[in-house]
Amino acid sequence: MKSFRLLPMTLAIGAALALPAQAQSLQELYEAARGHDAAYQAARAQYEANLHKADQAKAALLPTVNFTAGASTSSLRTEQGSGTSTRDFDNRNVGINASQPLYRPNNLASYQQGTRQAELAEAQLLAAEQDLIVRVSQAYFDVLASQDSLTFVQAQKTAVAEQLASARRNFEVGTATITDTREAQARYDLVIAQEIAAENDLRVKKLALDQLVGKPDARPHPLTPAATLPGLLPEDVNTWVQQGQEQHPAIRQARIALEIADLETDKASAGHKPTLDLNASHTINRNIGGTAFFPTDSKTYNTTVGVQFNLPLFAGFATQNRLRETLALEEKARADLENAQRSVAQGTRSAYFGVVSGLGQVKALEAAEASSQSALDANKLGYQVGVRINIDVLNSQSQLYQTKRDLAKARYDVLVGGLRLRQANGTLKSEDLQGVNALLAPAPAPAPAK
Repeated sequence: MKSFRLLPMTLAIGAALALPAQAQSLQELYEAARGHDAAYQAARAQYEANLHKADQAKAALLPTVNFTAGASTSSLRTEQGSGTSTRDFDNRNVGINASQPLYRPNNLASYQQGTRQAELAEAQLLAAEQDLIVRVSQAYFDVLASQDSLTFVQAQKTAVAEQLASARRNFEVGTATITDTREAQARYDLVIAQEIAAENDLRVKKLALDQLVGKPDARPHPLTPAATLPGLLPEDVNTWVQQGQEQHPAIRQARIALEIADLETDKASAGHKPTLDLNASHTINRNIGGTAFFPTDSKTYNTTVGVQFNLPLFAGFATQNRLRETLALEEKARADLENAQRSVAQGTRSAYFGVVSGLGQVKALEAAEASSQSALDANKLGYQVGVRINIDVLNSQSQLYQTKRDLAKARYDVLVGGLRLRQANGTLKSEDLQGVNALLAPAPAPAPAK
């Protein structure tokens, strides 16, 4: 009976496993990668660690309180004349000590550095998020490009096989030479090799995407064939560069690093300044059996409140040399900021013109695809009437399918290039993936149950 009871569940599980895998949008796979990608998880953990480290600097401005307790036993032996006496006594003590900094420039600078460290951690995490968006998008469209390449190669194989069969028939009836057959056979063998390479490339690209998003069989939505690629807004490259100077995480990190270096100089100069602390303590000391001087039990209470002033006079020139060191490091941070600004400007311009060039290539390849199709149709007709030879048709077929592959890849490159442009000027957000998702074909609705 147990086997019959388990049968419906077994059939349900088997049916679920037999269903085709559901395709995922780019936004869905990005969200999956956020919870799986090891590099991003490491960046998030580092971000949280930096936040806690920044909070540690606040402790230098807050009071410190310590509780102390102790116990000891003493044995006193006294020899006087011909007599000897021995007496044991115990000591018990508890106390509380508190200290509050009143004037410590070094601690104040450390606290200000801590707040800058929190801002630095936020900029570092933002850079990691932008990098993850681009990596997922690149892997996503790499799979689509490999799928298209395999599809076009298989379509070319079918066309070449038809041309090979036609060449064989024409040779058998004596209207064509053996050369046409051999040329078609050679082209067919070449396409078979290309198909094997395309299948392996698709397999590798899928493995890379699966590893990135943590799904065993990720299936990207294809790009809508009639999708119109978005243009660049704004169309002025200088506007993109200006946005990068204001928002790019690398520039923010370099700017914060300069502020931290400036505060480090303040800390070094604080070595010449005095410090003032408020100290308070309360101690209870109990003597059981007396002391070395008083033979009876006693208990004492000691409460102390006061301020402590300290003025550095000479530290072996350590403070002066530390100040020179921090000034040099501050100059380095300033140079790093300048380098970051130049690198972001250069990267933004390169990414911008890359997208502009990609859009132009898409238009040119669309025209080339139409021309290649017309050339193939003309060569097929010419071959049928005897004014073209078989190799002309084969070359036209190769040109058409190569143009189709190049056009598909160019379209994907433009979409990824737009995201890379936003990464280059530091404005890339996860919301930008929604615009790309709008260009993808929706997943087909599941078939109704019969």
